[in-house]
Amino acid sequence: MSEKITLYLNGFLESIGDQAMFISSFFRNIFRGGFEWEELMRQCYLIGLKSLNIVMITGFVLGFVLTLQSEPSFKAFGAESFVPTMVTISVIREIGPVVTALICAGKIASGIGAELGSMKVTEQIAAMDVSGANPVQYLVVTRILSCFFMVPLLVLFADACAFFGGFVGTNISGSMSGMLYFNKSFSTLDFTDFFPAFIKTFLFGFAIGVVGCYKGFNADKGTESVGIAANTAVVAASIWIIVIDAVAVQVTSIFVYN
Repeated sequence: MSEKITLYLNGFLESIGDQAMFISSFFRNIFRGGFEWEELMRQCYLIGLKSLNIVMITGFVLGFVLTLQSEPSFKAFGAESFVPTMVTISVIREIGPVVTALICAGKIASGIGAELGSMKVTEQIAAMDVSGANPVQYLVVTRILSCFFMVPLLVLFADACAFFGGFVGTNISGSMSGMLYFNKSFSTLDFTDFFPAFIKTFLFGFAIGVVGCYKGFNADKGTESVGIAANTAVVAASIWIIVIDAVAVQVTSIFVYN
């Protein structure tokens, strides 16, 4: 039993070391000459624009359902006028960034893991290395930076759609003008509600990109490893998002809200 625990710990520590080396190679290759700007723009299009539909639909449903579920409880205390405020603060502070990041982890991290995994299995990455190209700079740096910049923008679109979904949900059982809903939603919203939540979305994007590229870049030989890389990328990215969010909430509560 102790040998199994020792082997597991050794494997875990080796994995942490490999990931640390992988991240360090990413930072080393950012500032090297011959940066692939065209590939970066292409990845921003694939990661950002191609994920926009599902993110906007998710944001709208999130605001819509949260409003419908909250109204009966608030109405029981005669506080239904506070529903727009509650929905907006909840979405901007926590629900919007986390749910959007998890959606991106399922779509983006799995796609990157499968793409790079298939390239690794078919030895395309090895061919790039032999031909003198820099596979880390071309494949890894561009995808991680695209996730780093695109995920926060996707979160903003999801928040806006959640705001609209909340407005639609409010007017299903009642009647509230757009201006009144806007005033009630943002009357108590402060910069400290938005800024920390927006900052952590960059960390979410970085984690999604790193995990997807790492799992794909280190896929074993064989077609089965492509599916394994995609699945493990989703799981690992989701765990990292939850961990980052827990740490960010604690840091924010200590330095911002206190």
